[in-house]
Amino acid sequence: MANKIPRVPVREQDPAVRATNFDEVSYGYDQGEAQLEASRCLGCKNPRCVADCPVSIRIPDFIMKVRDGDFQAAADIIAQDSSLPSVCGRVCPQETQCEGACILGIKGEPVTIGKLERFVGDWNIAHGDKTPPQITPNGRRVAIVGSGPAGLACASDLARLGYAATIFEALHKAGGVLQYGIPEFRLPKERVVACEIESLRRLGVTIDTDTIVGRTVTVDELLDQEGFDAVFIGSGAGLPKFMGIPGENLNGVVSANEFLTRANLMRAYDKGYDTPIHTGERVVVVGGGNVAMDAVRTAKRLGSEAVIVYRRSQAELPARVEEVHHAGEEGIEFRMLTNPVEILGDERGWVRGIRCVRMELGEPDASGRRSPVEIKGSEFEIECQTVVMALGTSPNPLIATTTNGLQTQRWGGIVADDDGATSREGIFAGGDAVTGAATVILAMGAGRAAARAIDRYVMDKLEG
Repeated sequence: MANKIPRVPVREQDPAVRATNFDEVSYGYDQGEAQLEASRCLGCKNPRCVADCPVSIRIPDFIMKVRDGDFQAAADIIAQDSSLPSVCGRVCPQETQCEGACILGIKGEPVTIGKLERFVGDWNIAHGDKTPPQITPNGRRVAIVGSGPAGLACASDLARLGYAATIFEALHKAGGVLQYGIPEFRLPKERVVACEIESLRRLGVTIDTDTIVGRTVTVDELLDQEGFDAVFIGSGAGLPKFMGIPGENLNGVVSANEFLTRANLMRAYDKGYDTPIHTGERVVVVGGGNVAMDAVRTAKRLGSEAVIVYRRSQAELPARVEEVHHAGEEGIEFRMLTNPVEILGDERGWVRGIRCVRMELGEPDASGRRSPVEIKGSEFEIECQTVVMALGTSPNPLIATTTNGLQTQRWGGIVADDDGATSREGIFAGGDAVTGAATVILAMGAGRAAARAIDRYVMDKLEG
């Protein structure tokens, strides 16, 4: 029986070696491994994995094609619902989505859906049919603000429907968080991100970089002067949060956004680039999410002792289990039930340490997690030269404040319904710009939903 076949392990770099380089941690499956793992799939008639996938990839269908060795057909099936399989196969939280719903996981280990998606995506980059699909242009134009996962997914779907989709990106490279936020050792930029973005260009999507919507051009101008029929705002959530404790203005205190942007987009880890990045002998990263894991593992690879400080226990860490496991293997120190109260500086104004208090878990908060409570008289200090704040992000207010009639939440997110429609006719929004920081795949799902709504909106106007 297929469910008796043991899960095929994924080969990885040795932890002691990978902690000193920025090469990808996981090697992924080769062809034989992928086919063997695919043979574990039961091909459920009512697949729960599809229902739990935010973009509803036909998972059993593509896995059956992998099992049979028809990798082009597997790629074609995925392409109907996802334009970024190599990305999603690497960074999506499959354990709480498709794999978490796999029926094999009830009594054993689920199919490694993410690794199989990655295999198909990588195979398609290397060997797949690069012939663009035959698309009949419909003469309509849509502007997309931001080239992160939401914008890329929206542009891909609109292009396949015949729209002339133009993405406006503030940075000099497309990809949004895929470029600046996720480290090379988790998501290779040239080998994966650039190749998947190139597939969108083959669909006819135009990407204008170095264009700051709200400064270079406004959303109103895109609609009223540039002739676009609709605008999708997928600008993400790039405004970092801080704790508001004493010492946060010291030299050596940075947001995870800045730290990772320097390391990833500006390639501070590469000796061929002249990008400064401050670490010192020890780096303390405050936070427990995926961004915190990315920052602390990056600091380790830059040659520093690296410490995670988190106010709850390890069981409450919001980061992916795989990333926490990898961090532990690489020698990251975890200081759980620990909360910073002050950042300490030297006479020159640079960080010399961080003062913390020990915590214990009390009653559950609104999210259902037990609230951390300070233990009186438990203060202690951790010596360090850099403090990275990885406490989450919120949307940059630039677009909302330069667009007439766009309603926002109190915390800065754009108000939009499930289809991405905003308070302003012709303007749609989705992803982190609406929800706050979330996952790549959820942003893609929002982008796809908005693309369908934009198509209905434009077609209704034409018929009206």
